[in-house]
Amino acid sequence: MKNIITSLLIGFVIVSCGSDKKNSTESVIEKGDLTKLREKRAELVTQADALSKEIELIDNAIGKLDENHKLTLISTFTAKDTVFNHYLELQADVQTKENIVLNAEFAGTLQQVYVTEGQKVSKGQMLAKIDDGGLGQQLAQLEVQANLAKTTFERQQNLWNQKIGSEIQYLQAKTNYEAQEKAVAQMKSQIAKTVIRAPFTGTIDDVITEKGSVVAPGAPVMRIVSLNNMYLEAEVPEKYIKSITEGSDVIVDFPILGTSLETTISQASSYINPGNRSFSIQIKVPNKDGQIKPNLTGKIKIKDYSNPKVITVPISIVSENAEGEQYLYIVENISKDNIATAKKVIVTTGKSQGNFVEILDGIKDGYQVIKEGARSVKDGQKVSIIK
Repeated sequence: MKNIITSLLIGFVIVSCGSDKKNSTESVIEKGDLTKLREKRAELVTQADALSKEIELIDNAIGKLDENHKLTLISTFTAKDTVFNHYLELQADVQTKENIVLNAEFAGTLQQVYVTEGQKVSKGQMLAKIDDGGLGQQLAQLEVQANLAKTTFERQQNLWNQKIGSEIQYLQAKTNYEAQEKAVAQMKSQIAKTVIRAPFTGTIDDVITEKGSVVAPGAPVMRIVSLNNMYLEAEVPEKYIKSITEGSDVIVDFPILGTSLETTISQASSYINPGNRSFSIQIKVPNKDGQIKPNLTGKIKIKDYSNPKVITVPISIVSENAEGEQYLYIVENISKDNIATAKKVIVTTGKSQGNFVEILDGIKDGYQVIKEGARSVKDGQKVSIIK
């Protein structure tokens, strides 16, 4: 109704003022003088501004005298003590301690590849074989010589125990036998390098070198990955070194997978990186279904602060005055028809998380805090509470 009255008053005044000067206004338009037209427009704008200010004064006076004047509509919520947790949000990459490339240790032709990509293998399983270049035959000869040396030594030992023969014969037989044993062990060690075995249980991720290729020591042959020992690694600013430690609670979110989980920090480094003033943390990640892969990006929220009993309010309702004080509004003297008085309250805020901030002082449990309409009320103003 107030808006309708205002519009009618403005229209009436403009029509009244324009009726006396209608001819002169039309005359200016008809003449087509640009300078005169601009002067006339400025004159009318000045008059309109003056009338608008007068109408505003009348509206304010009506509002104070009219008991049925429309009140500002607001909504409230009851302040309650609750647990407040603050989290540091970081980005982390998934790593695994069991993700390695198996390299050749012996030079030769890759004689056999016993596995394919995607195949699951067990620890110690033979994965590939390199041609030993005749070492197997040499080993057979050494084993024959070792057996002969063993027989000779055992017989010489029996004679020596019976006080037959010389000590030098016994020692020579023993030395020869031990030398042949070492030669056999050394040859077996060399031949073992021609066989590539799985260092842990996992999955063959990539066969890099195909059967029949010539390889040299250090040449990559295949990659093996285990998805059972996964962890997230992240860099944490050094200012959190006291609040974020081993055992701190963590919420991990994988946006691509659409999954999240709760876990803890398994390791926190004691070393500060001088380059970026941060320390690294590791977070173990269970991977029962195998969906989590190395280098997958995850978002982590580490709990670095907790207040077991504090009031929290939406950040959007907290304002700040010219003195730097923060405040919000509560309602008092609530009537039966939900008419109340708005009251400004100076508050002390703490940490914020998401859309909420903790109130350390100024608000008590049970206060009715204005939510909707908090930015449009004034101290002492009558308001109507929407239920």
